[in-house]
Amino acid sequence: MRLSRYFLPLLKETPSEAQIVSHRFMLRAGMIRQEAAGIYAWLPLGFKVLGKIEQIVREEMNRAGAIEILMPTLQPSDLWKETGRYDAYGPEMLRITDRHERELVYGPTNEDMITEIFRAYVRSYKALPLNLYHTQWKFRDEIRPRFGVMRGREFLMKDAYSFDLDKEAARRSYNRMYVAYLRAFTRMGIVTIPMRAETGPIGGDLSHEFIVLADTGESEVFCHKDLLDMPVPGEDVDFDGDLEPIVRQRTALYAATSDVHDAARFEAEVPADKRVTARGIEVGQIFYFGTKYSVPMKAVVTGPDGKDVAVHGGSYGVGVSRLVGAIIEACHDEAGIVWPAPVAPFDIGLINLKKGDAKTDAAGEDLYARLTKAGRDVLYDDTDERPGAKFASMDLIGLPTQLVVGPRGLEKGMVEVKNRATGAKEEMTLEAAVNRFTS
Repeated sequence: MRLSRYFLPLLKETPSEAQIVSHRFMLRAGMIRQEAAGIYAWLPLGFKVLGKIEQIVREEMNRAGAIEILMPTLQPSDLWKETGRYDAYGPEMLRITDRHERELVYGPTNEDMITEIFRAYVRSYKALPLNLYHTQWKFRDEIRPRFGVMRGREFLMKDAYSFDLDKEAARRSYNRMYVAYLRAFTRMGIVTIPMRAETGPIGGDLSHEFIVLADTGESEVFCHKDLLDMPVPGEDVDFDGDLEPIVRQRTALYAATSDVHDAARFEAEVPADKRVTARGIEVGQIFYFGTKYSVPMKAVVTGPDGKDVAVHGGSYGVGVSRLVGAIIEACHDEAGIVWPAPVAPFDIGLINLKKGDAKTDAAGEDLYARLTKAGRDVLYDDTDERPGAKFASMDLIGLPTQLVVGPRGLEKGMVEVKNRATGAKEEMTLEAAVNRFTS
């Protein structure tokens, strides 16, 4: 993509409403624009990152055996009344009345609707286990939306819902999602720690939050240091096999959010040199809630003995839009964002230092054409801005690699390659640069 033809409204000054790093950089890098309190338009650069995160989550959900669907943003209020959550959820839920005086809600979550879909079609235990998921915009009317996409009112979320015959089978489904989340977040280039957490309005008695450690995190968290370096299951993980040992390895070490933290247990179980007390950002949460929804909604299947059985359920959420902010909070420096390669909006930032110089233009065009043909996603700064402004802009938007073409380097037949994460620079021939990024 040529920058001269791209929509990238960068800001030189930080808007006064931006309080944390991710909000400041997302506004300055032209990723989002606030349209109302806690509600944002996603501009091209931000939308590309959002799409990459969503695709990684989708791939890991599919790998774990979940099946993608799409449910509407608006839901009949009768479903929520049937489960008793209509009044219990509180003022965060947006309630709407249409022209026919029918009550609707703008869904903050989908346990009620997915259970209604399940009971309409599934009759036998032979259809189990079943895990259905979707990625959809949600709305929660936060009393004080703040921190940009980290705590907005409208947000993009992946939520999955499992249905099983009994608690033991439901635990296997829970473990699949536990491992799938570990893999998904690692693929995004961040370290997350699963921590025991409160179930809140979702319900149930088993839940883990997946936390990214960051100074600006909303929650105080406590964990064993070894969890930070524990290896994550690889491509060969068998989601149809026994995942309990993988889950047990992590849950055997102390990790809890402040809501369920037990200070005495923390000190007793974790050696002093292994205790981590930090701030954290929740990017995903998984729940087992048993028959909380299936009993009131009569979501039953015929069991092996011919008798009706209320299915056991679980739900599994990933804050897709929140992850954009969380990754920036974990991956930045004073100059701007430092995107992990898997979620970067472009692979390479190609900088033409002297637009209008025939030799520089020719080299830039050649690199752009060859890299693009090889399948690399390149943002080519072909504008006539000053070199200092171009460098600052590329550092701000945080692409993993910067490839710099200028008259001085070309006199020696060389271009400069900069690693955004380390700041390391090296000179190489144009051919070597092409080979580096196309082989």
